[in-house]
Amino acid sequence: MTLTVVPTDTAVLRDRFDAALAAFLSRQRPGRSDDGTGAVHAVLRRFVLAGGKRLRPLFCYWGWRGCGGSDGAPIVAAAAALELFHAFALIHDDILDRSDRRRGQPAVHRIFADLHARSGWRGDPEAYGRDAALLCGDLCAAWSGQMFHDCGLEPARVRRGLAVFARMRAEVIAGEYLDVVGAASDGSVASALAVVRMKTARYTVTRPVQIGAALAGADPDTLAGLAEFGDPLGDAFQLRDDLLGVFGDPAVTGKSNLDDLREGKPTVLMALARQGAGPAQAARLRALVGDPELDHGGAAEVRRLIEATGARERVERMIQARVDQARAALDRTPLTEPGRSALVDLTTRAAHRRH
Repeated sequence: MTLTVVPTDTAVLRDRFDAALAAFLSRQRPGRSDDGTGAVHAVLRRFVLAGGKRLRPLFCYWGWRGCGGSDGAPIVAAAAALELFHAFALIHDDILDRSDRRRGQPAVHRIFADLHARSGWRGDPEAYGRDAALLCGDLCAAWSGQMFHDCGLEPARVRRGLAVFARMRAEVIAGEYLDVVGAASDGSVASALAVVRMKTARYTVTRPVQIGAALAGADPDTLAGLAEFGDPLGDAFQLRDDLLGVFGDPAVTGKSNLDDLREGKPTVLMALARQGAGPAQAARLRALVGDPELDHGGAAEVRRLIEATGARERVERMIQARVDQARAALDRTPLTEPGRSALVDLTTRAAHRRH
């Protein structure tokens, strides 16, 4: 008799998610006669499959397993669909933030702007790039729903998962709006934390793990326990992201460590730096942060100011406090193995990563 062992290694799971995504994307390609959207499909295929941590599919998969679901192709497809939704969010976020790099490669709007310029087409290449990328993001959002709906699980299970999926979609858009508001308003710690929770925390951890649990038939108490786990961990994930956006190595993160500073992104890190700055420090932060021409020397000065105000250390303490809160909530939530152990491991991966 042959014994089949279901692989639980993170790298193996990522490969399975990518295989499901590649198969789905292949089915969406134009037929023998290109309908004119071939470039869109080629760019999105490269973008979706070019890397990424696959955290959202992992949280979904292990939420399913932790609530008694068994391994199989349907849950892998359902979880992988969240990566298409993530692609939508990244593409739109890069447009709003005017970020030209993502995962070490040109952002989608940059690819289309360069295509316009090389082709010698009429109009503004930058506007064309933004318009084309906006539509690509919309397409990824539509595809994510299609892939999830057609994952192969029983319709009743899919309906339970879609109820949480719908909340996640609305929260991400609300969070993006709050981010836009925050850039134009007071830049306080409270408003920055509200953006963290709505824009990133819920759709990175809380909703994915709840989607997996809902698909498995989890009861309301378990779903509530997973929210108590996911919300603080998602906060920690974004707080780490804010640190990496300023202090990270671009060769590791795949993104510039100037973009957030040039944009004047209203992060918790910057709000704390302003809060802790003396008059002279505050004046330098006002002069440097938000300058679209900020160079590496100016960025190095901002980093020194952030550290001198104690903001970097405070964010590190906030991350650890939220990790502790998430682990305590996980301990209180009834989950089965290997789901519980995998979620414990993902807690560390999400909060203490280098990229």
